[in-house]
Amino acid sequence: MTIALLDIAKEYHMGDSVVHALSGISLRVASGEFTSIMGPSGSGKSTLMNILGCLDRPSRGSYLLDGQEVARLNDDQLALTRNKKIGFVFQNFNLLPRMSALQNVALPIVYAGVGKQQRLERSEEALSMVGLADRKDHRPNELSGGQRQRVAIARALVNNPAIIMADEPTGNLDSRSGTEIMDIFTLLNQQGRTILLVTHEPEIAAYSRRVIHFKDGCMVKDERR
Repeated sequence: MTIALLDIAKEYHMGDSVVHALSGISLRVASGEFTSIMGPSGSGKSTLMNILGCLDRPSRGSYLLDGQEVARLNDDQLALTRNKKIGFVFQNFNLLPRMSALQNVALPIVYAGVGKQQRLERSEEALSMVGLADRKDHRPNELSGGQRQRVAIARALVNNPAIIMADEPTGNLDSRSGTEIMDIFTLLNQQGRTILLVTHEPEIAAYSRRVIHFKDGCMVKDERR
């Protein structure tokens, strides 16, 4: 198993009240799975993704990532785990506007201390994988929405992570660009990467072989295809 959650809960304290964002989630995701997480706004799916991606900690419960308990790692340990094992793709791309596509892709390996020449080679290779080698010197405002998301995918790939996590990756794209992006995720999964994707669109979830449904902080359905 790549991911194993046991009785994960996440609570937020708002004044005198407690918001239960996640309630007792137990879930296993095997290496190489393509899994979509669906649910309405406020269902807990993005909260779960933040915990899975080591961006947040659960209030209680166990999270094993490749056999390592990560629920109680400190901030530095979480950052190291994220950098080594997980690539992220977000709805809003999260690209730095003053940097070129190549420079944006290289950011994760700058933080990892990789030398300049190797950064250049790996970033160009990642852009080639998503069909944007000829746009490496373009800034985000010179690219279409679909191209910007492909840059974001290249950035997620540059450290060669085993897991790609995507939060509404087609939410800001037209249907044609969304199809192109999902074709890339499908190819990455066929190459052996584990894909975890949050979406509210059934046609996007249809690309995956497993769909987990959330409602009110609970996992209510687990479909395998």
